[in-house]
Amino acid sequence: MKDKILLCLKLLLIVLLIVVGSIISVKVWSGKEEELEAVTEIVIEKNMTIAQIGKVNGLSNIVLKNAFQLQSKEDLQKKFYETGITIEEAKSRIIKSFVLQSEDASKDWKKIAAKFVLWIAFLIFIFTLIRKKKIKTKLRNRLYFIAFVLFGIVLGADPSPMGTIKDNFVLLGSFHVIFPPRVVALFVMLLMVVLVNKFICSWGCQLGTLQDLIFRINKDKNGKPVIAKVKIPFVMTNTIRIIFFLVFAVIALVWAFDIIEPVDLFKIFKPSALGIIGIIFAAIMLSLSLIIYRPWCHLLCPFGLVGWIAEKISIIKIKVNYEKCIACGACVKSCPSTAMEAIIKHKKTIPDCFSCASCIESCPVDAIEFKAGKRQKPTKEILEKLERV
Repeated sequence: MKDKILLCLKLLLIVLLIVVGSIISVKVWSGKEEELEAVTEIVIEKNMTIAQIGKVNGLSNIVLKNAFQLQSKEDLQKKFYETGITIEEAKSRIIKSFVLQSEDASKDWKKIAAKFVLWIAFLIFIFTLIRKKKIKTKLRNRLYFIAFVLFGIVLGADPSPMGTIKDNFVLLGSFHVIFPPRVVALFVMLLMVVLVNKFICSWGCQLGTLQDLIFRINKDKNGKPVIAKVKIPFVMTNTIRIIFFLVFAVIALVWAFDIIEPVDLFKIFKPSALGIIGIIFAAIMLSLSLIIYRPWCHLLCPFGLVGWIAEKISIIKIKVNYEKCIACGACVKSCPSTAMEAIIKHKKTIPDCFSCASCIESCPVDAIEFKAGKRQKPTKEILEKLERV
C-alpha cells in the first residue's frame, strides 16, 4: 500500500509540474504568435480593384498577391473583371490564401527552429550513448524527464510528430490546402525514423517520453512493478490504431472535422486549451501509462502508425548477434513491449521499437547491438531455447 501511495504521489507531482510549468511557459512565449481574424463573408464586385477588394474585406496584400497571383504592386489597381476568373473562384482562392497566411502568422518560427535544432542535438547525444551502451535505468529515466520538460513544457505542444499528420489532414479536408512547412516537418521527422529506428518518437516526442517515464516509475525498490503491467498483443493495439487512423482520416477529409482535437493529449503542454473531455481523457491516458507502455503511441497516434511503417526500412536498429546469444530471454523480459520478442525470434511483423535500449542493458553476454544492416535469422537451436523461456 505504501508503494502504491508513493507511486500516485510521483504521478501527481509529474502532472503538477506539467500544468504549472506549461502555464508559465505559455506566458513567457505569449505575444510571439499572431492570431488573424477569420474571414467570413467576402464581398467582391466586378468593377472593384484588387486593392478595394482587400480594403473592403480586411485582407492583407500578401493574401491578395497569392490569391490573384499578382506580380507587382501596380497589379493591385487592376479591376476584378480583368483577372478573368469568376467571383466564386476568387472567393475560394482568397479563403485558401488567407488560411495559409493564418497558419504562418500563428507560428513562432524562432521557437520552432530552436526546437528542431535542440531535437537534432539531443537525438545525436542519445544515439551516441546507445551506441556506446551507456544508457542504464537511472540515466534513461533522467533523459526521458529532460526530454518531456525541454520539448514539452519549455518549448510547448507545437510542433509535435503527431501534428505533422493530423493538422495536414484537417487543413486539407477543411480548406483543400496544404501548409508547406508542415509537410517539410513531416518529411524531416520521417527521415529521422528511417535513419535511426523511430528516434523522434523514442527520445524527441514530448508526449512519448512523458508516457515512457510514467511507465518506468511504476516499480518498487527491488525493481518490481508496484501495479501489475500489461503487454497487450501487438495485433490488437495495431488493429485499433489502424481503424482509428482510417476513421480520423475519412472524417477529416470528407466532413472536415477533427475527432482528435477534443482529446489531443499534446494539449497537456497548453493546459488552457484542454476542455473537460480533454482533462478526463488525459487523466485516463496518463494513468494507463503506468501499466501499458505508451498507450497513446500504440493505440491512437497517427504518426505512430505512419512511423511504424517507415520503421520497416530503418537503417540503424536493434539487432541480435546470435553468435553470442544464449537465448536466456532477459532482453524479452526487459523490453516494455512485445517488440524484442518479435525481433529476437525474427518474426515477420515487428511491433514499434522505441530504441529505449532496455534490451541492451539487460543482455548478460552483450549480444544486443544498435547498428546498421539486416537482422540475422536465429538458428533452430536458439528458437527452441527461446520457446522454453
